Amino acid sequence: MKRLHAGSLGRRLARWLALLALAGLAMTCLGIYTATALSFGDRQAETLRQKQQQVRHLIAEADGLDAAILTHKLEDAMVGRQDLALTLSDARGRPIYAGAPVPAGRRTVVVQFEAASPSGSVLATLTLDTSDDDRVLSRLARTLVAAALAGSVVIALGGFALVQFGLRPVRALAEQVQALAADTLHHRLDGSDQPEELAPLVSHVNDLLERLHRAYAQLEAFNADVAHELFTPLSTLIGGTELALRKARDAETLRDILGDQLEDLQRMSLIIQDMLFLSQADRGAQARREPVQSLAEIARPVADLHEAALEDAGLRCTIEGDARCEVDVRLVQRALSNLIGNATRYAERGSCVTVRIANRDDEVAVRVENRGETISADHLPRLFDRFYRADAARAGGDRNHGLGLAIVAAIARMHGGAVRASSAGGVTAVGLVLPARGPDAV
Repeated sequence: MKRLHAGSLGRRLARWLALLALAGLAMTCLGIYTATALSFGDRQAETLRQKQQQVRHLIAEADGLDAAILTHKLEDAMVGRQDLALTLSDARGRPIYAGAPVPAGRRTVVVQFEAASPSGSVLATLTLDTSDDDRVLSRLARTLVAAALAGSVVIALGGFALVQFGLRPVRALAEQVQALAADTLHHRLDGSDQPEELAPLVSHVNDLLERLHRAYAQLEAFNADVAHELFTPLSTLIGGTELALRKARDAETLRDILGDQLEDLQRMSLIIQDMLFLSQADRGAQARREPVQSLAEIARPVADLHEAALEDAGLRCTIEGDARCEVDVRLVQRALSNLIGNATRYAERGSCVTVRIANRDDEVAVRVENRGETISADHLPRLFDRFYRADAARAGGDRNHGLGLAIVAAIARMHGGAVRASSAGGVTAVGLVLPARGPDAV
């Protein structure tokens, strides 16, 4: 599914700010309009109430007076109130008094009440013209709507400007990231002028750059080591072939030359196979697990394969401990073979190479120990790098190509485990820790 472009963050924030401002101003204006309308309504009700009391009083004290005097008093009471109209009628419905009527077509509020008098009850009708208040409310509504819209526009423009100003650190950060390239991965983002909200992002990006820099450096070193490891046997092959072609050779001499070339070709083939295996592991290949009742029984055939090399080095091999687990037997045997071979090359003559197997909670730890020269703590983290050797002289480079421990680390990853290395007091232990059961086990 094609993802839609998110658009400008500044414009989105400005739009949302404008909508929020419009909603806030609309609520405020609605509150003002409602409060004003309620105030007008209260004032109209109070006006009618006061006039009602006044009319009741006038009717009550007008008994015995003629109609002209009552009319005069009522007209005096209504002076200055063109918005009010009063009519009076007796109990039989005959009109007693009728003031100036409210013009037709206007909104009115009508109140009818009875006024008691000694001569009988009087039905009074008060009519209040509210059209002036309606006009005021209408103008107020238009003014508030215009103010809300204008305020929203001003806030949106101001918010957009503020957002653009606030995003300046982000743009500066983007420029720093854009300036990075493969040859400048050692540079780090400058977060000194960044707000605290961006500080975690700067820190994470710098950590990522550190990992990328190390990975790129390892890749460069890996390419150089691959070229070195393949160049040496290729040079030997080319030189041997040119030497063999310079003059006629007997069959025995040619057989010896071809035998030497075959050894170099086999070494190159092993390097390529190991590189292909590491490539598959890097692409996420997983180990095929199967139940193993005794890991020690899996390790014994591997130790037997190294018996000749151990005897030549004056060493012996023992296996201590055992464990049940679910692992890929072929891969674990390959890892053990690499670990025993590595220990055999660097162990002190006459010492013992020990394969230790132990259960640790839901994990199985397998390590191979040998007595020999202590490895510096600076070298331990890099023992599992490809083509890495702790000795600068590349000792044994004609027999091993420096991918053995890298393959051990790859096999550990394929099982969801990890590798461990330690060296102290002349004892070096290198191994791996694997989950005892697969991820699908219940």
